[in-house]
Amino acid sequence: MTSLHTLRAEESLDPDDWDGLRVLGHRMVDDMLTYLRTVRDRPVWRPIPADVRARFRGPVPHDPQGAERAYADFRDYVLPHPMGNIHPRFWGWVMGTGTPLGALADMLAAGMNPNMGGGDHVANHVEAQVLDWCKEMLGFPADASGLLVSGGSMANLVGLAVARSARAGFDIRKRGVRGATGPLTVYGSVEMHSSIQKGVELLGLGSDALRQVPVNAEFEIDVAALERMVTEDRTAGCRPICVIGNAGTVGTGAIDDLRRLAAVAARERLWFHVDGAFGALAVLVPEFRPRLGGMEVADSIAFDLHKWMYVPFEAGCTLVRDADAHRRAFALRPDYLTHAERGLAAGNLWFSDYGIQLTRGFRALKVWMSLKEHGLDKYARLVRQNIDQARYLAELIREAPDLELLAPVPLNIVCFRYVAQHRDDAALDALNQELLIQLHEQGIAVPSNLTLGGRFALRVAITNQRSRREDFDLLVSEVRRIGAALASA
Repeated sequence: MTSLHTLRAEESLDPDDWDGLRVLGHRMVDDMLTYLRTVRDRPVWRPIPADVRARFRGPVPHDPQGAERAYADFRDYVLPHPMGNIHPRFWGWVMGTGTPLGALADMLAAGMNPNMGGGDHVANHVEAQVLDWCKEMLGFPADASGLLVSGGSMANLVGLAVARSARAGFDIRKRGVRGATGPLTVYGSVEMHSSIQKGVELLGLGSDALRQVPVNAEFEIDVAALERMVTEDRTAGCRPICVIGNAGTVGTGAIDDLRRLAAVAARERLWFHVDGAFGALAVLVPEFRPRLGGMEVADSIAFDLHKWMYVPFEAGCTLVRDADAHRRAFALRPDYLTHAERGLAAGNLWFSDYGIQLTRGFRALKVWMSLKEHGLDKYARLVRQNIDQARYLAELIREAPDLELLAPVPLNIVCFRYVAQHRDDAALDALNQELLIQLHEQGIAVPSNLTLGGRFALRVAITNQRSRREDFDLLVSEVRRIGAALASA
């Protein structure tokens, strides 16, 4: 038997020099705050040099290099080559910018490092309050359920999982989809986000079960076509279970007629899920609230706090009207998760009963602190500001003879292209593709792209709390400059 006197010395990952780490930590905070304060002085994006890329192909270090060296490598090789979404002229996809206090809150959350799966500790109460605030913001009842998740994709998956469980008509958790008497079908417009299809596939329904409904000229779901499809599917022996409404499509920001969809769902006994990844938060702006009417009666809503609430990644949310249905879709209590009457294993806040994750990070803290820092009214003003900026950009495009607006601008997304004389659509597509790449490579701005009516569009999605009108003036002038140079070449 090994003698106690021959055991190896015990180690820890805590520093030997706490004061030295404190000094380094202060320098990290100072450097990052300066980095954020001066973001406008740098290019939005720039390519990663080959020698920097090569540094990330080395083997795992076996010997210690120390905190100072680790931070120096971050500062020299990681920090100078970001995605760019914190920059005022980043409008690619739909991404938020984060905030300085949100970043510091993430540091505080990591310092506490709780597991948010459940238990009687205060961090769970922070998340519960954030969820209550989200219900209040979106007009959901106080007794509804909810969960903070990584983002819109997971938020949609949670909503669809509850829909499948609640409307399948049998115990689908026990028997699986093979227990269905006919194919379970889900409905949404052709403009719905790809995460819906991923969710349907992951839930075992198969992509064939996702019925893609046509849209009108405004890119909103054709409700009459939806009703016909549901009727035809029932006649064919299918079991329709869910209809999805878009509160701001990812392509153009179109808002489906949510009131009519809610009525169809109620009449057809369908679960009504709203994908409001960013657009749901337009409800904070009083003049937009009527346009989102019907969302408040949804059975579930998915939305992101890291988009139009500008919280650092990751922070998504699912709200579910029927808390019991939400819990029935996920709850599982093995012996090692038995809830106690007293002690740390006590309490009713076990978020692992409402989603896939048992291990969950403290993402609620940055939301909680951000709302306390700024107040909800300021967020409403910033959402309105982004919508106003989209309208401003659209007007600049309409006034430019060589630019063409390609879609309506109902919210914060503007789709347009550069137009050169005597060029067909194929040539214009190629020109605008190169134009987009040059905007990125020259560090001017980051729009993304979209195909609308077979035409390549530059797509500007404005969920940026740092953007100013001057940034859109610059975008238009640079698009016209680059476009003219490409056309003449």
